[in-house]
Amino acid sequence: MESLYHHKKCPEGVKAKKFKLIVMDRYHKPFLPLTVFYKESLGRITESSAESYLKTLYTFFTWIHTNSNYQGRTVKWDDEPYIVRDAIEDFLMNEAHCKITTSDSKTYYNVQLTNKSPNTINRMLSALKSFYKTMIHVKLYQYPNPLIDAHAILEEHLTPKTGVREGKPRMPKEAGTEEPLHKRARRLTDSFFKVINGEWKPQIIDDPLLPFMIYKAGKDSKWKLRDEIITTMLFQTGARATEVIELTFGDYRARSDKGEFATFNKGSHGKRTKFLKVDNDTLKLLDRYIHHERKKVDKSKLKMNDIPDKTPIFLNQYGNAYTYDAFHKNWSSIMKKSEIKINIHKTRHWFVTRSIRMIREEYKDKTEQDKAIERLRIYMNWSPNADTMKIYEHHVDEKDYVAEQHDRLLENMKKEQEEYNKQLKPRKRAKQPSVEPINKIIQLPEKQHELMDIINNLNS
Repeated sequence: MESLYHHKKCPEGVKAKKFKLIVMDRYHKPFLPLTVFYKESLGRITESSAESYLKTLYTFFTWIHTNSNYQGRTVKWDDEPYIVRDAIEDFLMNEAHCKITTSDSKTYYNVQLTNKSPNTINRMLSALKSFYKTMIHVKLYQYPNPLIDAHAILEEHLTPKTGVREGKPRMPKEAGTEEPLHKRARRLTDSFFKVINGEWKPQIIDDPLLPFMIYKAGKDSKWKLRDEIITTMLFQTGARATEVIELTFGDYRARSDKGEFATFNKGSHGKRTKFLKVDNDTLKLLDRYIHHERKKVDKSKLKMNDIPDKTPIFLNQYGNAYTYDAFHKNWSSIMKKSEIKINIHKTRHWFVTRSIRMIREEYKDKTEQDKAIERLRIYMNWSPNADTMKIYEHHVDEKDYVAEQHDRLLENMKKEQEEYNKQLKPRKRAKQPSVEPINKIIQLPEKQHELMDIINNLNS
């Protein structure tokens, strides 16, 4: 289904008076609701997340315009909540191939994904819920949010908050003095449509040569030194792309170790709560970038020691802060030219999988393995009770592979890259390696085990 909506961004280097992005309808006229939604979202989520929400909304908005039907007429986005919900249910069943069942209380719907359902259903429902919340806030939608289960909110409100002390609020559960509240199996979220089998699992990328295939693809495409450094740091640190792209000079100065950078984490609202570690070769590349490629576009012309802490390390060709969207565009172009199908976030999956393999090889004692994996968890800044690490461990255990902690990982990556480069050197009367076997190396591991039918984007 071809989208009836698209957007245009304000050109880089031009200051937007009100909107950094304008959504256009099929007649190439501005579509205010989605344009306003994007603008309002930027205060809460990143530009890339806001744009991702927009794209999933395009699918639904196109569908209601072309295929929706309520009592013989097309549904409008600002119809009453029960009409909007009816359209969403119809979309989920007929367009997204989901199975819909009502709850025992018949106040909300369970959504079960099938093997024909796209992996964007959760995102689309979240985007719709956020969209209507925004429209209500800016007074463009006059009804309650169609994506909210009002009964869930009512139950939450009516739940007794009093404790054992008469007239006093309940003590926190950690105090151990209160009778625990009974858990209600029915309350998953306050969403009207609840996906019951779409929980996130990390995707495993398990080829030790993957980084070097990407590096070669970048060099073949004559990528900029800036993009080479960012890509290298992604593989060496396991960071999210924005955590690397938005590094500042202060992030480097904040750490005493010369190979480390302070950075923010998802949900930390810009506060530096974790660090990234790279090798000396990457630092040399970064030094070369700062004193040459970056210096050419830097408007301040300051010496490195005089640059303020909040100044971004990576700049675009106009001397402004480099963005995820710009990096993603360059990454996609390189992948397309080299015919490698892999998104940016797979670098994070690769890092964790390879790290756990190294731990399994280095430490034969289970207690030592657990300690090393705990250090990795702390480095990744994952919650102690998160199941994320267990899924990676299970994958590694299944194949009985091996290896070590961060410095050892970087050392092994260097050796593997040297071996990979040797293999690429042409021999007499020998053909250059074709693109096809490289692609097969990347794609086959994703089809070889049961974890490969999961979503492409890591949300944790």
